[in-house]
Amino acid sequence: MTYASLINLAAEEKSAEVTNWGGRIGWLVGLALFVALVYWLMRQGWQWRGRLQADLPDLPTRPSPTAAPGEGGEPPLPGMPEAPGEAKLRLSGRYHGSTTAGQWLDRIVAHGLGVRSKAELTLTDAGLDVVRPGANDFFVPAAQLREARLDKGIAGKVLTEGGLLVVTWSHGDRLIDSGFRSDRAEQHAAWVEAINSMIIHTTTTEGAAR
Repeated sequence: MTYASLINLAAEEKSAEVTNWGGRIGWLVGLALFVALVYWLMRQGWQWRGRLQADLPDLPTRPSPTAAPGEGGEPPLPGMPEAPGEAKLRLSGRYHGSTTAGQWLDRIVAHGLGVRSKAELTLTDAGLDVVRPGANDFFVPAAQLREARLDKGIAGKVLTEGGLLVVTWSHGDRLIDSGFRSDRAEQHAAWVEAINSMIIHTTTTEGAAR
């Protein structure tokens, strides 16, 4: 092969390489448009689901330990103590979402319940207090707790068996499953036992009062 042929071959390769930039840019633009479309569709689906759940009442908030009746804050819900009481258990970890009870893919997004976040849980005689930095806090009165169990998945999040603490509670006319994972997963069993014992005690007390 002559020297001139080598120069021509190198020029052709360089030209081909430059020509490919158009295809690469087109591919990247197409990928960006596809990702944007998927994101838009997900957002529309989220908003549609939120509209379907518009009948869900506002989330209850924890009772104030200091405010006296009539001195700020809303009155406690029926059966809820005016003060939360001492903490039975505390947990630091993640909130992984809420679904319709028994339907682990039927995500609930109203009132920020669909937002995954860090979470600080406190269990007292008054109920379950859920503090979420950057998202809506909520409180589950003891009378609205229905069950606690170990599970492995909720709302598209799948973990190892027993890696998720799922708390079932009633709100409005719905039964809701909320999933949490402690930074120390070995704590889950104690939470299941404590919440279910509280439910039995609350049910027994209410039955005796009737």
